[in-house]
Amino acid sequence: MSDSLPFGLSDVDPDLAHNLRVGLDEVELALVAAVKSDYPFVTETSQHLINAGGKRFRPLLALVAAQYGDANASGNVPGAVVAELTHLATLYHDDVMDEAPLRRGAPSANARWDNTVAILTGDFLFARAADIAADLGTDIVRLQARTFERLCTGQIRETVGPAQGEDAIMHHLDVLSGKTGSLIAAAGRMGAMTSGASPEVASAISAYGEKFGVAFQLSDDLLDIASESTESGKTPGTDLREGIRTLPVLIALAGTDPADTRLRELLAGPITDDGLHAEALALLRGSAAMVQAREVLLQWAEQARSELKQLPDGPATDALSMMCDVVVDRSN
Repeated sequence: MSDSLPFGLSDVDPDLAHNLRVGLDEVELALVAAVKSDYPFVTETSQHLINAGGKRFRPLLALVAAQYGDANASGNVPGAVVAELTHLATLYHDDVMDEAPLRRGAPSANARWDNTVAILTGDFLFARAADIAADLGTDIVRLQARTFERLCTGQIRETVGPAQGEDAIMHHLDVLSGKTGSLIAAAGRMGAMTSGASPEVASAISAYGEKFGVAFQLSDDLLDIASESTESGKTPGTDLREGIRTLPVLIALAGTDPADTRLRELLAGPITDDGLHAEALALLRGSAAMVQAREVLLQWAEQARSELKQLPDGPATDALSMMCDVVVDRSN
């Protein structure tokens, strides 16, 4: 059994920590089993990102949510697996759209094989997630399907961009709610549902998860700029190099301070030149836009924490609150 828990939860209540470690170990075994195919190559491509590791935050949240019902219910681990398989499937597709060479410090599937293999592997994982969900009942199937719809809609909205006259920052936050928040919300709701927790608990954890999910992605995006290492799972400044406009960039571009004129010039498009990339990264790290983006992150984390008022006091609620602190601290 693993000695540590992801996302800084090793200091939670000892009994809860033990239950979560056991559950995550079971999830890991179930993930490997879930993607085995009669065709060895499909197994290899499907296990690629599983073997690369990851925070496993979505199954962790599902298992925490299950503490509000029967923590030993037979559907808890399969539900957590559904959430993680769905997440992994989106990563295969994201890497194709982003033409990303790395994922979690290892070559992405599209770089190791090709785009077709990566796309079809993502589809295969969605299919396996749906198959497991079918054993958990129609409500879980419907939850996964509606979450998948929101994931796709969020991705399309990001690809198309804001409509004429639409605020780019609000559009970006809405995209994050769909692309990231919806699946984290679903993971929490799934854990509550499989454990038999009350509908009120399921709704509260879902609301928490959606807001936390936005904070989670904002934190990752800030880390991509602020980190001097590959802690975020990719080379620092990757978003800048690819012209991806995360919140700090959008805030900087919307600004009018003459002191940031050079920064706005650099941020106007992808930055492929190494010297210009280093210059833009340094300017952005020291900008007021980073300060403002961190304030937005803090606001989303606190909004997530406010949803916990609807939940009973106890170790699980304390753990969810602790996650809000971690998601803010990790980007500093």
